[in-house]
Parts: sequence; structure tokens; C-alpha cells
Amino acid sequence: MIKNILIVLISLSILASCTGNTIYEKPEDLIPKDSMILLLKDLYLASSAKGIKNKDLRRQVSYIPLVYQAYKIDSLRFNRSNFYYTSKVDVYEPMFDKVLGLLKEELTLFEQIKKVKDSVRQDSLKKEKAARRKNKNIDKIDLSKKRKLPIEFLKKKRGLKKKSI
Repeated sequence: MIKNILIVLISLSILASCTGNTIYEKPEDLIPKDSMILLLKDLYLASSAKGIKNKDLRRQVSYIPLVYQAYKIDSLRFNRSNFYYTSKVDVYEPMFDKVLGLLKEELTLFEQIKKVKDSVRQDSLKKEKAARRKNKNIDKIDLSKKRKLPIEFLKKKRGLKKKSI
């Protein structure tokens, strides 16, 4: 019986010492919320671009250091700030919602740009096809009638070309 009471007391003391309400101190070099939102957006884009081929046709290129360089921070400062913000769910959740909103805005913007580029490309393809059709029709026109050259001259000319080949 004493053994059971001892086990219960030890387990209660362990459970009481494990609290989820840990409050972390604000780091001295905390990234402001507005900057952190933009930074998180760019980091999500950079991490998602890892599997995409770049202009040199290379994959697995990490753009995350370029984001840190653009914001003039290092990964340690970001990790401390991110750890602080994630420990405060009531602060981090609205920030994360803003990040998602910004990403959705950029997606719609890029979809509009793509639609315009595709329509311009389709227009240029239509013009190119029309030009090719026009050139084919020009090839079918008998130029000898327009020049009004004697038929014998054209026959001699064609005969010379066949012999030289």
C-alpha cells in the first residue's frame, strides 16, 4: 500500500512539473511582426521553389540564404524570433493568416500575368500562321506572268538550273 501511494505521489509531482504554459522571453533582436510576415511569405516561396528547375536547369537549389540576405538577418535571429512568435499562438495565428493572404494575392497576380502572356503568345502564333499561309499563297503565284518575260527565256533559265545541279 505504501508502494502504491509513493507511485501516485511521484506521478502527480511529474505531471505537475510539466506545464504547457511556458512563457518565453522576448529576444533582444526580435524581428517586428510586419517584417516577420513578409519574411515568412518569402521563406515559404523559397522553400517551395526547391524542386523547381531554375534558369540554369538545376534543381535542389536553396534560395533561403538569399531571403536572409535580402532581409539582412541571419538564420539564428530568424529562429529565435520564430520560436518566440510560435510560442504565442494568439499572436502567431493572425500573422500566419496574413502570410496566407499575401501568398493568395501573389498567386492571383501571377495567374493574371500568365493569362496575359498566354493571350499575347496565342496572338503571335495566330499572326505567324497567317503569315505562313500568306507566304504559301505567294509561292503558288506564277511570277512569270507578272514579269512578262518571254516563255522561251524562262524555259532556258530553268534548263540551266537543272543542268548545274
